[in-house]
Amino acid sequence: MPIKLENVGIAVDDLEATIAFFTDLGLTVLGRDTVSGEWTDTAVGLDGNHAKIAMLQTPDGHGRLELFEYIHPEAIETAPTLPNEIGMHRVAFSVDDIDHALEIAARHGCRPLRGVATYQDVYKLTYVRGPSGIIVMLAEELKKD
Repeated sequence: MPIKLENVGIAVDDLEATIAFFTDLGLTVLGRDTVSGEWTDTAVGLDGNHAKIAMLQTPDGHGRLELFEYIHPEAIETAPTLPNEIGMHRVAFSVDDIDHALEIAARHGCRPLRGVATYQDVYKLTYVRGPSGIIVMLAEELKKD
């Protein structure tokens, strides 16, 4: 059976701020909607589910993020995820210029968790705490073909 990754879904507390962050990094908005009804209750497994959603895509066309802000039921705040917690906790992007990407992130009040590291002279990378506490890994390949 062929399988491919469709998207990564992320619940956020401010859809507009999160869209602004990711579009400034280079993603584009493919579509937006407000969804509710029996089909969303069934698909998501949450009765009374009503949410604003946006689908974003990376410039290469291969990666997608589905962002959703719950209208009902009320979203549940959780402590920001730590890098060593079990479960999904980050989304990673390759960038051409990590310093430029960090300038963009800073305009949104987002800073590296610790700093920028170099992995075996192959990548410069960092984890940034993005909107809604999302951990975003940025990686710049140093040895480009």
